[in-house]
Amino acid sequence: MTTYVKPHRTRASDLSPVWHVIDAQGRTLGRLSTEIATLLQGKHKPTYVSYLNTGDFVVVVNAEKVRVTGKKLEQKVYYRHSGYHGGLKKQTLSELLAKTPTRVIKQAVKGMLPKNTVGRGMLSRLKLYAGESHPHAAQVNARPKTAKVEETQEPASEVIQADTQRPEAGAAEAAEAATAIGRPRAAGKSTEAEAAENEGKIEAEATAATGASVSSPKAAATKATKAKGRTQRARKPSSSLAASKTVDTAVDDTATDVPDTEEA
Repeated sequence: MTTYVKPHRTRASDLSPVWHVIDAQGRTLGRLSTEIATLLQGKHKPTYVSYLNTGDFVVVVNAEKVRVTGKKLEQKVYYRHSGYHGGLKKQTLSELLAKTPTRVIKQAVKGMLPKNTVGRGMLSRLKLYAGESHPHAAQVNARPKTAKVEETQEPASEVIQADTQRPEAGAAEAAEAATAIGRPRAAGKSTEAEAAENEGKIEAEATAATGASVSSPKAAATKATKAKGRTQRARKPSSSLAASKTVDTAVDDTATDVPDTEEA
């Protein structure tokens, strides 16, 4: 039976670009450009894919001191057009290095990158400077993101652990916590102990009224109400009997007091 293992697919959440600083002093233009293009595309990483910008940021300093071989300083020509009739302009490599040295490296790297949206995003990560200084020291010297996540998670775990170990039960510990916070509290019992005692009192009263143990305060109240109703119903017949007896005795007394007219 053949098994198929699904290969790993690089996603945007897996990307973690870093910053590289390259000194162009004495470097050949073509070889320097290929190194920069490789870093910008991310082809030096195992996570490289063509549909994502998996590359890094590249900072190039001393762009004006780049070196070329042969007679390229006079033979290599750069063209640009303004868009109007007769707007074609041309410059030699030596003229371009004297005026805008960063454009030389940018044009060389741009020709080595993909001509699409991903390629334009890669080119935007290229930072070129003619001199030795650059304003990206904070990004270059920054630590990886994974280390920052670990450092931020450690204090959070400690806080959670401290919260779970707070003394919420026990009379002595609850009293100490209340005094430490600054709130007055009864030193006798905690809230849980008071609730248990109240429940026990209700159960005892219900047991005394019904003669049986009750599991909850609600059931105790129900049974106490039923018992009270039964006692009231039991008392009603006795009162009616007493009333009937008093009526009978009153009738007998009146009968004895009436004289017998016939005999008289």
